[in-house]
Amino acid sequence: MKLLMLGGSGFVGGAVVAEATHRGWAVTAFNRGRHGAPPAGVRHLVGDRTAADGLAALTEGEWDLVVDTWDGAPRVAQATARMLLGRVGHYVYVSSGSVYAQPVPAGVTEQAPLVEAAPDDVDGDYPMLKAGAERALRAVLGDRVLLARAGLILGPGEDIGRLPWWLNRLAQGGEVLAPGPVDLPVQYVDVRDLAAFLLDAGAAGQAGAVNVVSRPGHTTMGELLTAGMAATGAAARLNWVDPGRLLAAGVEPWNDLPIWIPPGHEYRWMQQMDVTRAYAGGLGCRPVTETVVDTWAWLRRVGSVPARAGRPARPPVGLDPAREAGLLAALATDPPSAVPPR
Repeated sequence: MKLLMLGGSGFVGGAVVAEATHRGWAVTAFNRGRHGAPPAGVRHLVGDRTAADGLAALTEGEWDLVVDTWDGAPRVAQATARMLLGRVGHYVYVSSGSVYAQPVPAGVTEQAPLVEAAPDDVDGDYPMLKAGAERALRAVLGDRVLLARAGLILGPGEDIGRLPWWLNRLAQGGEVLAPGPVDLPVQYVDVRDLAAFLLDAGAAGQAGAVNVVSRPGHTTMGELLTAGMAATGAAARLNWVDPGRLLAAGVEPWNDLPIWIPPGHEYRWMQQMDVTRAYAGGLGCRPVTETVVDTWAWLRRVGSVPARAGRPARPPVGLDPAREAGLLAALATDPPSAVPPR
């Protein structure tokens, strides 16, 4: 298989390149070349998709499969698809569940309405950019494009820092603010499982939209944090606090306490997506303990969460230590400290 990876130096793109090279595929990575050289054996084409002549390096060549993680202007995705039309077998676009129009129901399927966006837009927020790119690629490539609407992505290499924040916090030990309920279901996909699915589904010619994330309840907040304690060897104690009390105290789900989206929250659907089509198409998800252990090993090796390759900087996630201490003093009770991981 001949793979063209558009990007390839970031979290998801890097995992796709690693998986494809492990399979023995012939891999070409196209990016701006600002974040180091690709792995040995990977052909590197340099170009900036936002520049007037930025696609020049793609003028020649044919590939069996393209994987694209673009989250900028839809017009750029449109231009790229037109440039490659007739020279690629299948196109996989890494989209997002964020494309669904609000309010999004629990159990959202791929048939749900999308946010309004045009295929030639040059600006917009993240949901608009992803939805517009989906429309652009569909218009150009038709049934030769797979739209992989990923949910929460965790695993080694994570450049937002959600799971790394929890692991670093647990490693510090002491009293830890744990957002309840302890059995809150968590839905995510390990980046390596996502990469394998993108390549398998793309090689098989799967088309259309698919929600790519684990089954709802693949793990729980309790299992995730307990696995983190085991992986880090932390001398920490989890203080589980009722979600209503946390919300009343102004704690922001997802950002102040990463990964956590409590019951009844407007974005709770993000961890209740329907994944029937993904599993029918071959998605497999490894146990939470493996994701946690491998992420901690990677984090110790690199020392800190890397900058997001080719993308704008994002505000750091996680509570400030002083704020966490204040919340613990005001809200913590004395529940069981942990539950065993699956």
